[in-house]
Amino acid sequence: MSRLLNRAATMPKATALPGFERIQRYWDPTNRCWTAKILPGEFYVTRDAEAVTTVLGSCISACIRDPQLGCGGMNHFMLPEEAAGGNGSWNAADGGASTRYGSYAMESLVNELLKLGGRRERFEVKLFGGGRILPTMTDVGMRNIAFAQSFLKLEGFKVAAQDVGDVYPRRIVYFPATGRVLLKHLRAIDSNVIASRETQYRANLGATTAGNDVELFD
Repeated sequence: MSRLLNRAATMPKATALPGFERIQRYWDPTNRCWTAKILPGEFYVTRDAEAVTTVLGSCISACIRDPQLGCGGMNHFMLPEEAAGGNGSWNAADGGASTRYGSYAMESLVNELLKLGGRRERFEVKLFGGGRILPTMTDVGMRNIAFAQSFLKLEGFKVAAQDVGDVYPRRIVYFPATGRVLLKHLRAIDSNVIASRETQYRANLGATTAGNDVELFD
C-alpha cells in the first residue's frame, strides 16, 4: 500500500480544466494514473495523461478525442422519458425535449474539445452503452443508441469503435491521450443497482429541461 501511495505522490494531480473542477478525481493504482469519475448527466474533458471512467446501463457514453493534440473526453447521458401524448420519437420534426437533451450532451463535449484547438476532421469517436439491463424495463437503451449514432452521422463523425446494446451493464475506462479503452461487461447482479439509479435519473430529466441550447462551432 505504501508503495502505491508513494507512486501516486510522484504523479502530480493535473489541474482540472475550467468548468470541470467539481468532477470527482482519484488515483487509480491499477492503471497508475489520475482518473475522473463521471455520473449520469456529466462529462469531462482533459488534455493531460489521465483517465475518465463511468458505469453504464441503458445510458450512452461517447468518447471523443483529437489524436494529434492528445486531448479528449467522455460524456454520460440518457434521453428523458417521452411526455404523455408525445409521438415517441427522439428525432421529431419539431425538436422535442429528447432531441434537445441528447444534442446538449453531445455538443457540450464536442465544443469543449474545439475550444482546446481540436479539429472536427481529426476527431476519433468511440461509443458505449445502451444495454437493456432488466427485462422489465422499456428499451430506452436502443433509443439512446439510435440517437447517438444518428447525431454522429449527421455531424460527419465516424465511429472508430463501439460496444452497444445487449443485456449487460458496462464499466468503461477511457484514456483520452492514447484513445485506449478498458471495457468490462458487469454481472447481472449489478443490474438492479444500476437500473435503480438510472430510473431515478430519468425521472429527474422528465421534470427538467436541458438548459440553454448549445450549437456546434468550428
